[in-house]
Amino acid sequence: MSGSVRVEEGRDRWFRYLPFVLLVVATAVALATGPATGSLSPAPRLAAQLVLVAVTAGWLWWWMLARPAQGPAQLRVYYVGRTALALALTLLNPLFCVFAWIGFADAADAFRGRTLLLALGATAFTMAAGQSGGLPPETPAQAALFVVLLGLNFALAHGMGRYSVQLLRTSEERAEAITELEQVNAHLERALAENAALHAQLVAQARDAGVQEERQRLAREIHDTIAQSLAGIVAQLRATHDDTDPAAVRRRVDRAAALARDALVEARRSMMDLVPAPLADRSLPEAVTALVDDWASHHPVQAATVVTGEARPLHPEVEATLLRVVQEALANVARHAGASRVGVTLSYIDDEVVVDVRDDGAGFDPRRPVRASSFGLRGMRQRAERLAGVLDLESEPGAGTAVSVRLPAIERGAA
Repeated sequence: MSGSVRVEEGRDRWFRYLPFVLLVVATAVALATGPATGSLSPAPRLAAQLVLVAVTAGWLWWWMLARPAQGPAQLRVYYVGRTALALALTLLNPLFCVFAWIGFADAADAFRGRTLLLALGATAFTMAAGQSGGLPPETPAQAALFVVLLGLNFALAHGMGRYSVQLLRTSEERAEAITELEQVNAHLERALAENAALHAQLVAQARDAGVQEERQRLAREIHDTIAQSLAGIVAQLRATHDDTDPAAVRRRVDRAAALARDALVEARRSMMDLVPAPLADRSLPEAVTALVDDWASHHPVQAATVVTGEARPLHPEVEATLLRVVQEALANVARHAGASRVGVTLSYIDDEVVVDVRDDGAGFDPRRPVRASSFGLRGMRQRAERLAGVLDLESEPGAGTAVSVRLPAIERGAA
């Protein structure tokens, strides 16, 4: 783009000084050949030529150097005045038609349409007058020559005018295209800046969401594993204070030690985001059954596990979520329900897998506000929703509680 601008500036500078060059050349030729052509006598004719040359030079200086014509109206005034002076000089001395040629070069800068034809016609008339030997014609042959030269000059001028108009139109279109490209580039730069800012914002949001998700995962893992084990340890150790049977005390201490070992294993697995320990070497139905049996062996509650449908390996996240839900539901039964029976059902249903935990305990009102420190139900619901699942809760005072979690049966190995 800078190269085209320099070309345009060079062209303008050339056209600014070209009229002066042509005026000097025409004056030199006219004065040098004047004695032979007789166009310098009588003296008033010579004086008139010199005066018009000075006036023309002043006209050019004013419009080209002192206050360069810019707008179309100023260019027309400059062109008309210069053409009139060129015609006057040519009528006094035909060789000044050399200077009149400049009218062919820049007529398209000031005129369009019919006015351009008129401007070119005036210049062609001046050129034909000089080339035919001056006006008025002295012989019919000179008059015929003037007519022929007028037609030839006008035809040439018309062709040059059309070419100049085409060049000007091309230049304007190129300038418009450059302007549009600059606007498009500016728009693209703004869009890139906005995209970069949006990308940075999305990255920050994704990072924050990942941090929050990891915090929630750790909170759920700690609550469902380590916290449960620590609560069991505390309960076993407290019971030793009231138990006088050494064998019973030993059993409770052994149970507390086992819970501590389980808590340590789960802590390590949670930090490494591995599957729960019961699923490390067991299928989901086996892990759920073992979990229920182990829980029943330490609580005075009848517990049974039922598996329906065709069991199949599922995505580790799905199996871990279902196992944690059963674990948390049983912990809630032990803490709050006072139940005598608990039933756990694991159902494989086409593209879904469902786990239900039902008890015949005290129940509660699900519409009752939940304490901010209560994490059990909220954690189960978060686990289910994280995998596009649903948690349903049915309970009422004195009628037991039923917790049901429904998840998509995403097969193991799926992304």
